[in-house]
Amino acid sequence: MTTTTYTPAQLAERYTVQDIKNIVAEAKMAAYKAADVYEHDVMQGGWGACGFAWVSIYNIKGNTRIGRMLKQAGVGRSWTKAYEIWNPSGYPTQNVDTLLAGAEAAARVLTHYGFTAYAGSRLD
Repeated sequence: MTTTTYTPAQLAERYTVQDIKNIVAEAKMAAYKAADVYEHDVMQGGWGACGFAWVSIYNIKGNTRIGRMLKQAGVGRSWTKAYEIWNPSGYPTQNVDTLLAGAEAAARVLTHYGFTAYAGSRLD
């Protein structure tokens, strides 16, 4: 799949707030599915390290149109000034690898729509 990364101005021209809400919902659904597959196929009910995962959206300033649109869509900002969706899968586990699989899937969806997005995680 070939993806194009858009500038913040191009993203704002391309999408409405409702589009962004739909993209975020799609990213969260993909995250849940990926986390579920990882939990059942890889972890197979076993235990793993506890931790957290998220997806960060970079290169968007808060005072831009697309920044305001992301905020209206419910996407918050982290201390690093990136927009961030904490635990995008919402999967009921503390396993960092499962949660990271979900965050990576969410990042792929966001990247597909032209955002600069990466998954992140840390151990608890």
